[in-house]
Amino acid sequence: MKFKFKIQQYQTEAVEQTVNVFAGQPSKTNAQYRRDLGKRKGQITFDEEYVGWRNNDVELTDAQLLQNIRKMQVEAKIPQSKQLVKQDGLGACSLDIEMETGTGKTYVYIKTMFEMNKRYGWSKFIVVVPSIAIREGVQKSFSMLEEHFMEQYGKKARYFIYDSSNLTQIDGFSSDASINVMIINTQAFARDFKEGAKNKVSLIMYTKRDDFQSRRPIDVIAANRPIIIMDEPQKMEGAATQKALKHFKPLFVLNYSATHKTSHNCIYALDAYDAYRQKLVKKIQVKGITVQNLLGAQAYIYFDSIVLWMLSD
Repeated sequence: MKFKFKIQQYQTEAVEQTVNVFAGQPSKTNAQYRRDLGKRKGQITFDEEYVGWRNNDVELTDAQLLQNIRKMQVEAKIPQSKQLVKQDGLGACSLDIEMETGTGKTYVYIKTMFEMNKRYGWSKFIVVVPSIAIREGVQKSFSMLEEHFMEQYGKKARYFIYDSSNLTQIDGFSSDASINVMIINTQAFARDFKEGAKNKVSLIMYTKRDDFQSRRPIDVIAANRPIIIMDEPQKMEGAATQKALKHFKPLFVLNYSATHKTSHNCIYALDAYDAYRQKLVKKIQVKGITVQNLLGAQAYIYFDSIVLWMLSD
């Protein structure tokens, strides 16, 4: 129970630090906009079919955001940022949340979505992951935590994995006013935009499709001004991925990792040593063996067993 309490404490701190960066942002329902329905057969008789719901703009100034970030950094006892990190084309800010593997990183960013929706009305999110395996794991987490967050917030998130063969899900992402989450791996949208570059899977994202009413999927998604959550961003720093991210026109970006390669505005950091000292994660030790003057054709090493001795702290 003590271990569980510690984990929950760190998770709550991580959520609060992130959400409070936007303290002062007006609480509003999503902004309505006229959706692009593309070329459709027949007449559309109901105006409601055109209605889309996008995230409201961040109304805080750069100075206000930096002030909030510095306040959160003081509370988290981490170095204060000298300036607001705004990556070209990636919205109002880019925030780093450092959490060790095994401390509930996925849980934290899902809960952060619910809190941002509760406090500010934001409801359109994209979780970007570096691989199909992680993508499947994230979807599983959403499924397992569905009832948990229903009990806490009285609502469920509509989540789905982007599938280039089922683009109608994107229309649901745009037309639904509740919390909507698209989970996507970089292979589905990252591509080299140079003339003649080939990537059939990601190409679908940027071309007008007959089966999608002559629309480009990226345009339909970007109209929602989604909040992008990067899961393991250090694995997605390639030029093609970074350039492609801009096409989503994100409101801002949240980066979750234990080992950030590129630093932005860090607002929460669960130190690796502290996580081990608090017994939140396991310590890993690597032992090496060096063999000298041994010819493989004449002899070999055979391990009968390995006995591990662990000293108490």
